[in-house]
Amino acid sequence: MQNRFLKILCLSIIAVVFVAGCGKKEEATPSPLVRTQQISTKNNIDGFTYAGSVHGRYETNLSFQVSGKILRRNVQTGDRVHVGDTLMVMDNKDIIQQVNQSNAKVEAASSELNLAAANLKRYQQLYAQDAVPQAQLDQYQTSYDSASAAYQQAEAQSSQEHNALSYTDLTADTDGVISAINAEAGQVVSAGQTVLTLVQTNELEVDVNIPENHIGDVSEGKKVTVSFWALNNSSVNGIVREISPIADATARTYLIKISLPDPPAGLKLGMTASVICLPSDNSDKTSYILPLSAIYQTGDTPEVWLVDKDDKVSLQKVQVADFDENHVKVSGLNEGDIVVTAGVQKLREGQKVRTNDDAAGDAS
Repeated sequence: MQNRFLKILCLSIIAVVFVAGCGKKEEATPSPLVRTQQISTKNNIDGFTYAGSVHGRYETNLSFQVSGKILRRNVQTGDRVHVGDTLMVMDNKDIIQQVNQSNAKVEAASSELNLAAANLKRYQQLYAQDAVPQAQLDQYQTSYDSASAAYQQAEAQSSQEHNALSYTDLTADTDGVISAINAEAGQVVSAGQTVLTLVQTNELEVDVNIPENHIGDVSEGKKVTVSFWALNNSSVNGIVREISPIADATARTYLIKISLPDPPAGLKLGMTASVICLPSDNSDKTSYILPLSAIYQTGDTPEVWLVDKDDKVSLQKVQVADFDENHVKVSGLNEGDIVVTAGVQKLREGQKVRTNDDAAGDAS
């Protein structure tokens, strides 16, 4: 009898523990937390966002006009320079010798010209007295003309050598920022070889690359919206200035240059920009832009999870009109629908979820 009572008691304890354990397990499994987005025409921007960067409209590749060895570099990448600043200095010893040679040639040519002029004057006087024939006078006239031409040639050569001497100092011809350095002190460079890149900062623009399937959405003169992450996502209007006629051979994208008529304060070269470009035909009011992570693919049918008023999810079929790396344009949704945009792979039909708004309320 006592043994039977002990068995019943043990079975009862086991049952209670089992039930309690099940209850704790059920309570310990909260509803999954998902991120959502409410469908609204107010924030439905029927366009795509492209990443870009800030550049100067005018970028100049600077080079020496003579060949030689660089002695000194006076700037660093990112330095702001002004008109007339000396950026690099080249060894000018050889050019100085060439200048000295050209000066000597000018002196010699000047002496020859003076002698020819004196002889011509003397024979002109003799010819006037009928002391010499015309042929002899013509000979001295020709000598004078030749000496004059030689003197002019020596003068021109000397002027060229003096110009070459001034070219050994590479100076800035406009205000701007040094964006690249392609040569260092001690390096021998040839005339015309790029040694520095100077970007003018008085006119900035944004460069973006647009895929070929969206190139029809842009045209020269079209207005776009440009925002800058480093400036608290401040937005300004931009205008498409130039469209590359040739796609990049690897990425198959087209380079688009966007001018900024009214750039924000603090904008600097190299900053990241986001460009929102609306399609040429913006009459479709039934399509919405969602994050690409919102799509739940089952077979060949794209779907999204909708959250109802009881925080339960259900699948809704959608039609994909277009997409890029981060966003997708879909139709088949209604104003006010709440779409799950993150965590779609862990959901099941009719499951109750916690939204990002619920999590914020719990945290507060």
